[in-house]
Parts: sequence; structure tokens; C-alpha cells
Amino acid sequence: MNHKNSIFNIQSETDFKATALEVFKFQFEHNAVYRSFCDLLYKHPSDVTSLEQIPFLPIEFFKTHTIISTNKPTKATFTSSGTTGSIVSKHHVVDLDVYKQSFRTGFESFYGTIENYTVLALLPSYLEREGSSLVYMANDMILQSKQPESGFYLHDLEALKNTLTSLEAKGQKTLLIGVSYALLDLIEAYSFELKHTIVMETGGMKGQRKELVKSELHALLKQGFGVDTIHSEYGMTELLSQAYSKGGGVFKTPPWMKVLTRDPEDALSIQPIGKSGGINIIDLANINSCAFIATQDLGKIRSEGTFEILGRFDQSDIRGCNLMVL
Repeated sequence: MNHKNSIFNIQSETDFKATALEVFKFQFEHNAVYRSFCDLLYKHPSDVTSLEQIPFLPIEFFKTHTIISTNKPTKATFTSSGTTGSIVSKHHVVDLDVYKQSFRTGFESFYGTIENYTVLALLPSYLEREGSSLVYMANDMILQSKQPESGFYLHDLEALKNTLTSLEAKGQKTLLIGVSYALLDLIEAYSFELKHTIVMETGGMKGQRKELVKSELHALLKQGFGVDTIHSEYGMTELLSQAYSKGGGVFKTPPWMKVLTRDPEDALSIQPIGKSGGINIIDLANINSCAFIATQDLGKIRSEGTFEILGRFDQSDIRGCNLMVL
């Protein structure tokens, strides 16, 4: 199925719904695990006429099953970060061009062309393991940016400080994208007054520091970098698209991605706008795996099609999703 063109040319809610229902039908027919899940719920494409009726596959299945909607060979397998010995999610990607088109077009729709930015990536815990989709994306952005200073910084905070300071002095537009704990390490060692830099956190203390509430984290980062807002990127191993926040922890999705919330007490029931619940994601770029995923994040949809993340379910709270043991 080649829906690449229709997915990345969605212009309206009507387009989105029509494409999503087509993708649902396609994945029902070609994804054995998803088909079994739908069968258990007695959901068939002929009965599904709205987005809310589409079954959302619990994200846990990426840890225990191969979630794929095609016979094409896998080009890359992205894995989630896990503690030693824990089971990690595996996302088998058969078409890396779809992933590239998704993150390039997505970023550009929020921030303009990446070529105008120097990209500084501070992602130590991700770089130290294989299979990070975030490192793949950051590496592509670095290459696309065509700026000589663009690159990854592992633990050399002094070199990063010197680069940031010289770029600031030149007035060069810069994107500093980093995992939360590493950004905190940087501002504990140095302080900044950044006027030309977007500071974007990708979440995650990765066991390196105690978890902070987002507002606390952002307050510390704003002070340390001397900026008015902290931007955030929301993505996950199991997706091929990202949502972005330009401040205040309020995220917006690109046109081919949509977020709904489910009732925490009844996993199959979608909540009205404004009620907090489990985050369900439709990511149509995930055409070759599963585009309809029930995550373990807790969040709230705001009226203007934006959302915020409030936290995570602990393991005991997701039993309502795990209806199926294959």
C-alpha cells in the first residue's frame, strides 16, 4: 500500500479521517497481531466509521510481538531504552524514507527549514546504545543543517559551552536538543544568556537523576539558559512522528498525527476533550507497523487540538489494556 502521498498531504479533518479509516482497513488485513486484537474486540472495518471506534493496540505489544503490516524486509529496528535485562520495545521499520519524510516535514512545519539552524545534540544515554530512533533523527538533522558546528556532544560539556557561546556571539540560529538530565548537567556547570538558541528537551532522566515535574524542570532550564521558554519534543520508539511544544508543555501534532485520550477505567472508551486520561495516538506515518497505539502516558486534550502530558500510568493501571495474551 502506498499511502505516502495521501498521508503527508492531509489538509483537513476530513482528509485525516478518510486516510485513517483506510489505514485501519489496510492494517486490519495485513497486520496479524493487530488483526487478532481487533477480532478479540469484535471490531471489523465494516463496523468502524469514526476514529473513536478504531481499536488502539496497547504499546506493550511492541515488547512481545513483531508488529508489522508488510512482507517487505526490515531496514532498521529501533529499540526503546530499558534497564539491563528488561524487555525493550522493538519497532521494525521497512521504509526509512517514510520516517525521514515524517520527521523532516514535521520539524519544518513548526520551525522552518533545518538548514537555517546549527544543530547541537546532547543525547549521551541514547548515543551509548544501539537502535535509538531519536539519535537517527538528530543525526539526519545534523547532516541536513549543513552548518560546520552541528554535531553530537557526548560528555564534553566544556566544548558544548564554547560552541554555544561562539554561535550566540555570531547571532547564529541554533537548536540545542537534549535529554533532560544532560541539559541540567550543562547548566549546573555553566550559565548562559541565549538569545538565538532554541532549547528543546526530549524528556527523560534515564535513571540519572530524580524525576522532576515538567514545570520545575522548565523553570530550572529557563533560568540556566537565560531563555523565556523551553521547547519540548514528544515522540517514542514505537512511532515515526513527533509532536512539538514551543513552551508551557502544550504540544501540537503535525497534520498526519492525532492524540485522543481513553478513560483510565475503561480502556476502550474515548474521553471528551478536556478530560484527562490515557494517551492514544494515531500516527499515520506508521503505515507499515501499527498506526493506532494506546500509550502508557497520561494526558489531556485541549480544545484547540493541542495536548499536554500529565504523567505516566504505573504498571498496575494498564491492566485494562492488556486484554489479550497471544
